[in-house]
Amino acid sequence: MNKQKRLEIFQRLREDNPTPTTELHYSTPFELLIAVILSAQATDVGVNKATARLYPVANTPEAIFSLGVAGLSEYIKTIGLFNSKARNVIETCRLLMENHDSQVPDNREALEALPGVGRKTANVVLNTAFGHSAMAVDTHIFRVSNRTGIAKGKNVREVEDGLMKHVPKDFLVDAHHWLILHGRYVCKARTPQCGSCRIEDLCEYKHKTS
Repeated sequence: MNKQKRLEIFQRLREDNPTPTTELHYSTPFELLIAVILSAQATDVGVNKATARLYPVANTPEAIFSLGVAGLSEYIKTIGLFNSKARNVIETCRLLMENHDSQVPDNREALEALPGVGRKTANVVLNTAFGHSAMAVDTHIFRVSNRTGIAKGKNVREVEDGLMKHVPKDFLVDAHHWLILHGRYVCKARTPQCGSCRIEDLCEYKHKTS
């Protein structure tokens, strides 16, 4: 895919959604961090239902830590892998209190040192909470990038590196959210909605649906 096509794709995505953001509900970087940890192998809708119960009761490292693993599990037990996630969140809260004055760090190394935080989660926090040009490649972004030809790769890191290289700089901060939303609602895994897709004429997918 050439530069002009990529530029036109992101211009259209921005026209349709000038201020994209995550569908996870949060009001602070800490709430976002916890929501993203909980979202692994879970839907945003499911996480939002759990945090809607949790955050009015506990939405700081100190408050969640005081719940303990068992107490936190009661709030998040509707989410897959809730036991291991509860342990990771409690330990993350402890480390934030001890090492970061209860603040979410604004750098990758410190974020990835927290339990339950891998590269993808760190990228979401860096991008969404702090406005960094970071690309968190989930299944939606991986699919859309390869299917359209925006940035092809055999694994998530190859796709991430390709997107960071090829997405026009003016669109880098928001590209993460545009691609996720496009994959979630238009360029779906089983049946892409090509007939109603704003970038169909620019997309290089060979098996378009009508």
